[in-house]
Amino acid sequence: MGEREPAGGEAGGFALDKEFLRSPKGVVMGAELGLCFLVFLLLTASVSAYMGAALLEVLVTLTFLGLRATYYHERLTWVNWPCLDFLRCVSAASIFIVVGFAVIATNHEGSAVSAFVFSLILIGIFCLDAYKTYQAEMGSEEDPEHQ
Repeated sequence: MGEREPAGGEAGGFALDKEFLRSPKGVVMGAELGLCFLVFLLLTASVSAYMGAALLEVLVTLTFLGLRATYYHERLTWVNWPCLDFLRCVSAASIFIVVGFAVIATNHEGSAVSAFVFSLILIGIFCLDAYKTYQAEMGSEEDPEHQ
């Protein structure tokens, strides 16, 4: 009863979930994707040795956003999506901590400094997303009989 049906009643299609894209989670994931891509471009322009990590996070975030925005995640019922999303956020924040500080330690030019600053912003957004995901999952698991 709580599951949403894709538009048009076609359970097997790839209908776009516009409600999710407008939801706070969808907006945060869109911001993560945009900032990951921006950091990737800045790293490509400055210290290309670190651009692989940013590209990986672009692809992972794009995959998660695509799965959520097309209802496809509802087909994969064996995956614990909140846990996987939490791990995605924590690992991305960890990767950008390492990459951000490595970039600023090796290069002090304009695009490297910009990549570092946007990495710090991105770390904050990933940490906020991880906290909200954890809070939502732990809040939904509380048993009303034991309160």
